[in-house]
Amino acid sequence: MGQSLVKNYIHIIFTTKYRQPWILPEIELFLHQKIIALSKDMDSPILAIGGSVDHLHILCNLSKQIALSAYLETLKSKSSYWIKGEPLFVANFYWQAGYAAFSVDPKNINLLVNYILNQKKHHETRDFELELKLLKSRYGVR
Repeated sequence: MGQSLVKNYIHIIFTTKYRQPWILPEIELFLHQKIIALSKDMDSPILAIGGSVDHLHILCNLSKQIALSAYLETLKSKSSYWIKGEPLFVANFYWQAGYAAFSVDPKNINLLVNYILNQKKHHETRDFELELKLLKSRYGVR
């Protein structure tokens, strides 16, 4: 085969350092836009982004040109640096070092997009720890 054909849908979750409530409503949209732009620059378009004050969910189509760990290192470091430089945002903003990432069946994309876009409503009844536990169980991660 003369070309590489790749379609990597990845559901990514990461938190603020110590799960601090730093993603306030007044910065959330700007942060999402910055992350979408950074991801686009890495040829990894974001299909959905959402979360709460202490974590983000991202569904992206990860480029065949970048490893997941390099993608996340760039995304997290550049978005954190950007937030610290904005005058009205959180000067001591950091992302937690770890992350969760799961491959997604293309048949489930619409369900996952809906789930990610409705994170605030979802977290009215379920906290992050339970959410992560259920996701780990669903994807068979210990």
